[in-house]
Amino acid sequence: MKIKAYAKVNISLDVVGKREDGYHLLEMIMQSIDLYDEIRIEKRKSNITIKCNKQYVPTDERNLAYKAAKLFMEEYNINSGVEINIKKNIPVCAGLAGGSTDGAAVLKILNRIFDINASDEELMKLGLRLGADVPYCIKGGTALCKGVGEEVTELPSFKDKILVLVKPPFGVSTKGVYQEFNLDKVRSHPNTNVLINAIEENDLKLVCSNMKNLLENVTLKKHKILINIKEEMKGFGAVGAMMSGSGPTVFAFFDDMLKAQKCFEKMKNKYNDVFITRTI
Repeated sequence: MKIKAYAKVNISLDVVGKREDGYHLLEMIMQSIDLYDEIRIEKRKSNITIKCNKQYVPTDERNLAYKAAKLFMEEYNINSGVEINIKKNIPVCAGLAGGSTDGAAVLKILNRIFDINASDEELMKLGLRLGADVPYCIKGGTALCKGVGEEVTELPSFKDKILVLVKPPFGVSTKGVYQEFNLDKVRSHPNTNVLINAIEENDLKLVCSNMKNLLENVTLKKHKILINIKEEMKGFGAVGAMMSGSGPTVFAFFDDMLKAQKCFEKMKNKYNDVFITRTI
C-alpha cells in the first residue's frame, strides 16, 4: 500500500510557556503543502526494513518511520514484519516535518493493512510519542496546534495558495533551536486570533501581514543568509515570506504564478532545494 506524506509550513509559531520537563508549550497554525514523500509498505514475515532513494537518510532505528512501525506493532501486538519504501522528496532537517510526516504515514498505512481500525485520535495519541508534529501530520490540512503538538483543531481550508520554498544547503537541529530560545526576551507574540480570522476570510494579504515565527530570532541570528533569502523573495513580489518551523527553509506566498515562477527560477540558480507548490 502506498500513500503520500505531505510536508507542512508554519503560518505562525508562538511559544506560550515551558513545562517542568523542559518542553515548550506552543501555539501554531500549520498548513499542508503539495510537496510530499511517497511511503509504500508491504507485509513481511519478520523484521522492520527500510529502503530509501536518498543515501543520507538513515534506514535503521534512527528513522522515524522505523520508530513508528515498531511502536505501532508493539502497541497492537502484531507479530509480523514490514518493508517500508520511502521515496524522499522533502528535504531533511528543514522545518517542513519531513520525518514526522513519514512517521504519520507509516501509522496510517499499518492501521489499514493490519485491519486495526484505530481512529485518527488514537493514531494521534500514538504519534505524539514519536514527536510533536506527528499528530498534526496525521490530520493535515489547515490546523491550530497547541500544547506540545497534541491539541489539533481543524481550521477552514486555506488551500490553493501559491508558495515558493527555499532550503539553504545546511540543516538545523530543532532541539538546538529550542534550547537557545529565551521566552523572557520575546517582546511580541503572533496574533493567532487575527490569523485565524484572516484564514476564515481567505485573505492572503492579511495572513501574510500577520505571519510570525518566534523561532526566527534564534535561527536568523546564526544564519544571516536567511534574512537575504526572505528579502530577495519579497523583491520578486511575494506577498509575505517567513521561516518555517525551526528552519532553515524560507517560504513565500505569491498571489501571481508568473511572479512565483520568476522567483523559483532565480532562486534555483543559487540553491539546490527550491520548490514551487501550493497549499492543500
